[in-house]
Amino acid sequence: MQWKTIAITTFILGTFVPVFCGAQAIAKNTPETVHLGDITVSATRVEKSLYQTPVSIGYVSMDDIQFGRQQIGIDESLVKIPGLFVQNRYNFAQDLRISIRGFGARATFGIRGIKLYVDGIPATLPDGQGGVDSIDIGSLDRIEVIRGPASSLYGVASGGVINMYTEDGPEDEPFVELRTSFGSYDFRKHHFKFGGQKGKLNYLVNVSKLNYDGYRDHSGTKNTLLNSKFRYDFDESSNLTLTVNAVDSPKADDPGGLVRTGNAFNVDISTPKAAQRNNLRFDAGESVEQEQIGLLYKKSIGVLHDFSLRNYYVFRDFDGQLPFGDFSGQGVTPSGGIIDLDRFVVGGGGQYSYKGEIFGHDNRLTVGAEIDSQNDDRVNYTNIIDSDVVGPKSLDQDEDVISWGVYLQNEFKITEALELTLGARYDEVEFDFNDKYFNDGSDDSGDIDFSEFSPMVGLVYSHSNAINLYGNIGTSFETPSSREFANPTAAGGFNDDLDPQTATNYEVGIKGFLDTVLNYELAVFRIETDDELIVAGQNPAGSDYYTNAGETTRNGLEVSLNIKPMEGLNVSMAYTYSDFEFKKFIDSSGTSFKGNKIPGIPKQNAFIELNYYHPSGLFASWETQYVDEVYVDNANSDKAWSYALSNFRLVHTIYFKDFEFRPFLGVNNVFNKEYIGAVRVNESNNRFFEPAPEINVYGGISLRWLL
Repeated sequence: MQWKTIAITTFILGTFVPVFCGAQAIAKNTPETVHLGDITVSATRVEKSLYQTPVSIGYVSMDDIQFGRQQIGIDESLVKIPGLFVQNRYNFAQDLRISIRGFGARATFGIRGIKLYVDGIPATLPDGQGGVDSIDIGSLDRIEVIRGPASSLYGVASGGVINMYTEDGPEDEPFVELRTSFGSYDFRKHHFKFGGQKGKLNYLVNVSKLNYDGYRDHSGTKNTLLNSKFRYDFDESSNLTLTVNAVDSPKADDPGGLVRTGNAFNVDISTPKAAQRNNLRFDAGESVEQEQIGLLYKKSIGVLHDFSLRNYYVFRDFDGQLPFGDFSGQGVTPSGGIIDLDRFVVGGGGQYSYKGEIFGHDNRLTVGAEIDSQNDDRVNYTNIIDSDVVGPKSLDQDEDVISWGVYLQNEFKITEALELTLGARYDEVEFDFNDKYFNDGSDDSGDIDFSEFSPMVGLVYSHSNAINLYGNIGTSFETPSSREFANPTAAGGFNDDLDPQTATNYEVGIKGFLDTVLNYELAVFRIETDDELIVAGQNPAGSDYYTNAGETTRNGLEVSLNIKPMEGLNVSMAYTYSDFEFKKFIDSSGTSFKGNKIPGIPKQNAFIELNYYHPSGLFASWETQYVDEVYVDNANSDKAWSYALSNFRLVHTIYFKDFEFRPFLGVNNVFNKEYIGAVRVNESNNRFFEPAPEINVYGGISLRWLL
């Protein structure tokens, strides 16, 4: 096959030609895909040792995110964090489906139940809907993941928080970098990146372009991303950071889910690569244009006081086509199959932290406030089968959301080793729907408000670097998103019968590290949730509508271990046990799902990775992930099979004068396993399954010039 030849030839030429030209194959900077020392994180709103926080926090470094990766999804590196499960890498129209401790698994598109931030700027909307289509993997420096309810600090965040931070420009050696890669299914991705320090200005700019036809029919995508960050240091105590991001994605096809009959998929087309028939006939997919500007100001006064202010603006133009509409081909049956959405989001916030003493004990008090506003101008049109003609309008409404919150957190050292953390936050979220479509004979305008108080208490005992015991009790809440308010009986308006879901998390754990040798973490938790939001069916316009389940319970165990058994060899392991079930839930038909497993989550999930570094600059990595079976709906009527998936990557770093030359080669699904890459939870037509690619290869070269 041509793509195999291209990838392997690229790696061989990239490895040996520079050597013959006199390049030095010396690993000047060993990549830190596993950090075995202390780690400072900012996920809890203040900088603190990961091992001295009373919550579970996962961490991945820049090398693990970028080094030899294919870079088509952030899940490539997040897979090693226990408690976090990701599906849908290969469906760019649906976006990644990320869940933490089961929250987010219900999402039909985008990311729910989890708060996303990039450089302190939210990538989650005020209504709780998040997405990663504007995140540029090629410039990410690190990712920090809070696992478990975090509403006491972040508001609407049932499952946790994913904080992503982009690179700063190097202060000593400005650079220019080119990276190009090719692979199976016409995968092509190219980067251009440069950064450095000029006086008081630090800068980093990265542009990437992706073209990918995809494994399945009608699963291709095209996008161009710009990520830039400029930090101006007024002095040693204050700086202002400007971030400018843009995404242009004219194509993201949706191949749809398939029905399974016995051991085969059958929707008039029997092969796993096939797209669902209606997705082809209605040309299902989306296109997106988005621009974002963010400002973050930080100021320290001595060693006691820290201030920060943030402000951001997002402009998004979204066009989507769903796989339903008028089957007569005449446009006479109104449906919402074509979506035209113009969005504007603006927000800001401030935080103050005081670090001093109370009665001779170290203490840090943090207070903050934030407000965010979202305005969606949504118009839906009828999608006509087998036609490029746009049918008549079926919905026209403005959807406005305003959320604001104030929070407080206090960390008090009871003794040198024992620290108590208390936190609380108050939030209000206001939804206002203005119906401008009256052809259905009704005005479905209306509004609804929610408010919630979210407390948290945590305790951590640090016996040494190697032993840190912690426990916490925290609460969370999650409102329905604008689209989850879909009316069960009409195309417009909203379902005012919905309530926010609330949860209480009980957790104990232990974590620690031995410098350069190992780090580890073990967490045991129980989460009790009331009014869990669940897909209940489809309304006349074809949109999913939701209901509140009675109660659910989540009992889980999460373990991670990173060790260095010998010089040059790192081993990473993670294991997750998830016993998540409905405790009380009767649907609209009177069927009880009590005792059923919450769909979309495997009961067991395990990961192991071996990384080897040779002094010559050669790096090799082997990883294997095991995923248990996954139920597809509330009734547990079917499930995706369990599978074990292995990937391999090889990188060679070569230095020649002021140049860093790095060819790389990767093989995904080494043993050519058949598996389901995503489950469409509670899909109303039983099209639950999205098969994932067979064995596939990518390869490329990066060239960095140190100026």
